[in-house]
Amino acid sequence: MTTPWRPRDDYRNLKVYRTEAGPVEIDLSDNTSLFGSAPSALAEIAAFAHQRPARYPSAGTGPLREGLADWLGVRPENVVGGCGSNDVLDASMRALGEPGWRLAFPAPTFVMTPHFAAANSLRPIGVPVLADGAADVDGLLATGAELIYLASPNNPSGKAASADAIDRLLERAPRLVILDEAYVEFAGGSRVLDAVASGRAVVTRTFSKVWGLAGLRVGYAVGAPALIEEIEKARGPYKVNALAERASAAAVRHDRQWLAGVVRDVREAREELRGRLASIGYSSFGSDANFIAVSVPDAPGAAAALARGGIAVRAFPNAPVLGDLLRITVAPAPICDRLVAAFRELPR
Repeated sequence: MTTPWRPRDDYRNLKVYRTEAGPVEIDLSDNTSLFGSAPSALAEIAAFAHQRPARYPSAGTGPLREGLADWLGVRPENVVGGCGSNDVLDASMRALGEPGWRLAFPAPTFVMTPHFAAANSLRPIGVPVLADGAADVDGLLATGAELIYLASPNNPSGKAASADAIDRLLERAPRLVILDEAYVEFAGGSRVLDAVASGRAVVTRTFSKVWGLAGLRVGYAVGAPALIEEIEKARGPYKVNALAERASAAAVRHDRQWLAGVVRDVREAREELRGRLASIGYSSFGSDANFIAVSVPDAPGAAAALARGGIAVRAFPNAPVLGDLLRITVAPAPICDRLVAAFRELPR
């Protein structure tokens, strides 16, 4: 029997996102935090069962918007929340792009970027990264694409774009810029205020990384009110559940000093891990995030060997410019001890 429906051509070839890590003792594959979760958020989670969970959350994520606005130095109308930064990235492309427009992005970068572009009838154009793993901003501009996506720090390299490069992007982009700052707390130098002032850039961020709240799925976008209103239309109502809203709002209001401590600890652990791996012959790209990208001869084979030893990492075979990589989440010292010992046993 033939079906009267088929997906459009640019959608049909998309794949469902699947996580690669199976059941392992140590999961270093997804860049989530191994340094704890925001304590005020945990307190809200513990109290939530007594806070009328049968009711909808606020339609506009009001408490979260207000807390984020206070933290970032903007106004609530500059902020919109969503179900992870995935949600606000998807909604941003849907709201701000016209079908058939081009979306230029660094290659490699966050794997869902070309997926969301195609799903929203945009034409994804990958631009190879620079040798150090940072985005080639001038190459992105040279495409003339109507939308430009930049992750800074980039994923999987961990390398942030320079301030001068982002300045050029914000000044010269033909139309609109989506700046993904999922890991910016580890790098510093957020461009939220510049995006708001420009009127044609949106910054997306998340509670899944430094805040240690990936399971709650909270992300947000920041930009000029006119852009944020369009994104909110595309996002739809109640995309941040009531528990996540309360917990993330509490974290951003009360746990800023805690966050600074996590950033410090991650940076120190990251550089120590890079040094230890280098001492046994494994080089890694300079990272500004909470993960490192380690060069290996055979990424799938190395990842499989580590998995057999109970450690999951993310393999990137033959990444553009960068070659075979293992992307590894930075962890506290006892876990890094296990990881380095496992690297010593890898076939060379």
